[in-house]
Amino acid sequence: MIPARTGTSSIELAPETMFPLLGSADENLRALEQELRADVHVRGNVVTLSGSPADVALAERVIGELSGIVAGGRTIGPDAVRRTIAMLTQGVSESPAEVLSLDILSRRGKVIRPKTLNQKRYVDSIDENTIVFGVGPAGTGKTYLAMAKAVQALQAKQVSRIILTRPAVEAGERLGFLPGTLHDKIDPYLRPLHDALHDMMDVEAIPKLMAAGVIEVAPLAYMRGRTLNDAFIILDEAQNTTAEQMKMFLTRLGFGSKIVVTGDVTQVDLPGGSRSGLRAATEVLVDIDDIHFAFLDSSDVVRHRLVSDIVDAYDRFEAGDAKMGNRAQRRSGPRSAQR
Repeated sequence: MIPARTGTSSIELAPETMFPLLGSADENLRALEQELRADVHVRGNVVTLSGSPADVALAERVIGELSGIVAGGRTIGPDAVRRTIAMLTQGVSESPAEVLSLDILSRRGKVIRPKTLNQKRYVDSIDENTIVFGVGPAGTGKTYLAMAKAVQALQAKQVSRIILTRPAVEAGERLGFLPGTLHDKIDPYLRPLHDALHDMMDVEAIPKLMAAGVIEVAPLAYMRGRTLNDAFIILDEAQNTTAEQMKMFLTRLGFGSKIVVTGDVTQVDLPGGSRSGLRAATEVLVDIDDIHFAFLDSSDVVRHRLVSDIVDAYDRFEAGDAKMGNRAQRRSGPRSAQR
């Protein structure tokens, strides 16, 4: 039996990059050791790699990308290590350092940036197109990144206002009578948008901007009959629009405006088997110039690592039952799906 070829490589790095590269308590080093097939040894500011030529070559590229990120003053963690290795393993054309170094917003030391290749392509598509659809499962950053781009555009005076909207559809729960004013009744549906805003702007400034009409957070029904000029408009949870509502919303587009539509076609809560306007849009609008569809998947989930596994498990389960309709149908009983 012919023994497998092995090789070694030593990389000398700038001393000041070693601590941010290895991470707090060497957490990044442990991630490298777990994810790479090559053996990784660190002595001073020299990283030595050993293993098969292919494994050593991959490890060299990973160390090079990560050292480039930290040399630029950016912080990395084990998640960035894993995502860098995944991108290089997949052989994508973009550099992981380019993906993980694209800053959108910075507030009080917190930087918002894409964390996966698909997220970067999604963000780039928002810059390049007037209407963008961000379609993917929970936790993939569809709405959060769109919100960051909206705030960035407002701060750069590319638009004069931000309009955030959602359809007010119950997710299966029967909430019954909600007390309070109309604002109190609809606020729970719009609360996730408020929460994202608070992450990206000074909390004290948000009420003033809303009172001045610079930021508007409203249910989708409030969009009817309007023309929205010079605005960055986000429609969230768009899978819960009907085809008619989606058409109504998209035709609100005015001059100097940009629209981002986000949603997850696997989590439709429309009653009575109504067809999702988001699903219909992915079929009707595919060939129109300046409209882009960005699709994200479980590999783009940036929440707890279990979320990605949960998404995949549900996808496998639902793919095995072709007769399943939307979630509202499954809750209401064995009615035939209306497609």
